[in-house]
Amino acid sequence: MKTAEDLRRLLERIDHRSYPAYKDTRGAYQFGKYVLSIDHVQGDPFAAPSRLSVKVPGKAAAFPKELYDKKHKRIALQDYLTRNFWRQTEHYSYQAKGSGKSGVISISRCGQEVLERTACKVDERSGEVTVRFEVGFPANGRTINARELIKILYDYLPPCVDKALCYPSLDPEKARRVMELSVDQAYIRSHLDEMGLVAFIANGSVLPRESGVSQRPMKGGIPFVSPSSMEVTLDLPNRGRITGMGIRKGVTLIVGGGYHGKSTLLKALETGVYPHIAGDGREYVVTEDTALKIRAEDGRSIKQTDISMFISDLPNGKNTASFETEDASGSTSQAANVVEGLEAGARTFLIDEDTSATNFMVRDELMQRVIHRDMEPITPFIERVRDLYEIFGISTVIVAGSSGAYFEVADQVVQMDRYVPKEITALAKDAAKEYPKLMLPEEKPARPSFERMVRSNPGIRSKGRVKLKTLGRDGVMLNHETIDLRYVEQLVDSEQLTSLGNIVRYLEEELFDGKKTLGQAIEEMNRRLAAQGLDVLSEGGCVAGNLAIPRKQEIYACLNRYRQLRGSGR
Repeated sequence: MKTAEDLRRLLERIDHRSYPAYKDTRGAYQFGKYVLSIDHVQGDPFAAPSRLSVKVPGKAAAFPKELYDKKHKRIALQDYLTRNFWRQTEHYSYQAKGSGKSGVISISRCGQEVLERTACKVDERSGEVTVRFEVGFPANGRTINARELIKILYDYLPPCVDKALCYPSLDPEKARRVMELSVDQAYIRSHLDEMGLVAFIANGSVLPRESGVSQRPMKGGIPFVSPSSMEVTLDLPNRGRITGMGIRKGVTLIVGGGYHGKSTLLKALETGVYPHIAGDGREYVVTEDTALKIRAEDGRSIKQTDISMFISDLPNGKNTASFETEDASGSTSQAANVVEGLEAGARTFLIDEDTSATNFMVRDELMQRVIHRDMEPITPFIERVRDLYEIFGISTVIVAGSSGAYFEVADQVVQMDRYVPKEITALAKDAAKEYPKLMLPEEKPARPSFERMVRSNPGIRSKGRVKLKTLGRDGVMLNHETIDLRYVEQLVDSEQLTSLGNIVRYLEEELFDGKKTLGQAIEEMNRRLAAQGLDVLSEGGCVAGNLAIPRKQEIYACLNRYRQLRGSGR
């Protein structure tokens, strides 16, 4: 292996040459206790920065095995180290001068959720730590300024590696608390099912956020306190006894006046499918990990989806057992979202009245009298919500502020009163008795068909490559095709969307063979991700450092919104 001195001599030799000469630096170099790899060199100083990685052997990193001997511990440690490395390098970014992106040093910016990322990897066997980051190689115009890059690699980077990635330089108590929180969170999640719960919200949690653009906890936010009738107590391995509100399996209705915290509670449940960092306020808000937010999504495409349990006998004779449209209405999009969630293995649906199609959610008794069932192609969700639980085992949590129709079918009703929850199930049920009883369809729904065969798009590569571009958290571009993911609300990080774009590419090239259904292809993709992690998506042996793993439910959601998805028969 080449040494750090070999790289220094090379940089001194190419100083003041034209920018492409930087490509000679690609390779691995021994820097004392770690190996620096220059994996990809940018084409010019205005292009995306160069990709680098640092590997610290297990003996040098010296992390105790107990900090990473389980997957949830390892992901938490990787998240902690990524944040440490960002804090260290932030002081040096742009200290080296030059044109374009010269001098930038960047690594993934982690949010409030703890996600598995390619930015940092701790080897489960050896304890080796790898971080992947970007550096803008300095230039004056388009002429190499190697002296400034030497500053970055020899003066700035070594202390960052030592202070951020080596256990002897860290606060051992902080590292231990990160591990213990991950263990407690995993304990709660693993016990939800046996307790008959879909979610747990600890007393003292702070659910309101700082603002619409900040996910930090609101200063002075009202701490959550469970109604006594819904209290659940757990003995966690590290924190000990903890009490909070358990949301039981079945149908749960969240009601209350405007601005009293209904949607805030639902949002906490949506993101509760991920662990949260200490200090977030929602560290002990834990939702079973398949829970899926369902909403209307006007204009989305739908491909060969069986929505007949909700929509049938359309006036135009269109087949709803294999429904297709390039411009779905609110009701058809929400029906498709429910069925696709069923296919994706969701065990809980999370629904907010404010983002739902009214005609999909409910038809009141007066409308049923005026417009007979035979004249209405839509079977509203209220008439299927019990079937979803009793036949398919899917619980539902619904936020409602304007309609009491769901009182009759709900198992539990929670009123949010100035951010304080109160159970009012008995009161709501008594009030519902004074209204006409809901008329349910006699025929029970059959399980939808998921036999959607898929084949690859032969034009996926243009001139030997696939162009991928992530549009923040709004979507991802695959060549000239935009996959709109704005309303897939449980995507919490743009790096998850970057991963989804790469997953679509991988599926197109490796698994869409015309012999598998969409579900079979995605399940195989998920097995490969579980076995190899996001490294399976690497091209040319270079693993990008800007990927975060999405859930299986979001992989399904992305493919179902991919307009270039090709059925095997077309």
